[in-house]
Amino acid sequence: MATVSFKYWNDCVDPQDLEAMWTDPDVRAEWLNVGETMGSKVHLSRDPDGQPYLTQTEMKAVAGIIVRRHFISQIDSDMLCAIAELESGRQTLATQYNKKSKDCTMGIMQISPKTAEWLVRDLSYQNYGVDGDSKLLYKPFVNVYLGAAYLMWLSNFEQIERSEEFMVRAYKGGIKKATHKSTKQYWKKYLSVKETLPTRKVFEVAPVPNAPSASATGDSPKKGITLTTVLCAIAEIVSMRFVNGVGQRTGLMGIDYPTACWLYKDLGYKGYIVKSVEDLTYPFISMYFGAAYMAWLSEYEGRERSPQFVVQAYISGPQNVNLQETGPLWLKFQEALSRYEDTKKEQNSCPIL
Repeated sequence: MATVSFKYWNDCVDPQDLEAMWTDPDVRAEWLNVGETMGSKVHLSRDPDGQPYLTQTEMKAVAGIIVRRHFISQIDSDMLCAIAELESGRQTLATQYNKKSKDCTMGIMQISPKTAEWLVRDLSYQNYGVDGDSKLLYKPFVNVYLGAAYLMWLSNFEQIERSEEFMVRAYKGGIKKATHKSTKQYWKKYLSVKETLPTRKVFEVAPVPNAPSASATGDSPKKGITLTTVLCAIAEIVSMRFVNGVGQRTGLMGIDYPTACWLYKDLGYKGYIVKSVEDLTYPFISMYFGAAYMAWLSEYEGRERSPQFVVQAYISGPQNVNLQETGPLWLKFQEALSRYEDTKKEQNSCPIL
């Protein structure tokens, strides 16, 4: 196999993919901070051995772009990031040879040429083709796309909906080792890595109007979540934006009357007065108490919580959260969030109604 060398991002991504990277605010900030400029070639980071790798911010962006384009509500981008961390340390040119299977795995997600050809030829994952050239597997977008495609196949192996654990362990050891003790440690490492991944700062907090001050109460100031695309996505899921709510959920944000009263009386969220259930059908009131409840969940039991925890807890209750499984609620939230993020980019607004 001929030697492959990447010095710049421009060497290993298509122009439209590079443009998509620049539009990611975290990547843009990271690149500008190290002196990169739009319109010029962007340097790849290198480890102490001189090997090119993706930073965690870059990996998060690549995975997010691939999921939004091709696997929305089907694959969790954090799953891709965690597997990439374990398989290659995010090194673009990582290569491993298995003496037993005589198979070579390549790139960030460690995809073998044989698997890549099968995914493209038999399963029609052709948005990023390899065209018989295995060196293309070193390109980040190609490799992550095919890694996600393989996980998609694993997620419904033998027409049975599979768990996240099955998918991850099968990715590592093959179908036969998905429940074997040899892949159990890999699963544990995966969960550990996933917990440390950088997350989007979607639960930014700000002082709540009329909340008791720290000096007055002796406690830390109450906090509330600013109106962001997160609130839009939650409203989409719990009420489909019906102002009266859906089913047993009241109002846009699905906040029930006892919870609103508790937030008002006990936690000091008094920006709006709620005297009856009907008050929660007013969009601003429902949105306010929905944001307040998310703020409380973000520090549930005195610990800073991840966005995934807050979303699951908001919809199903904090006692029913299971972070080891990427359930349909979280994937549905990500899909809704991505739509509102796209709308915000276009209009710089958050249309609730």
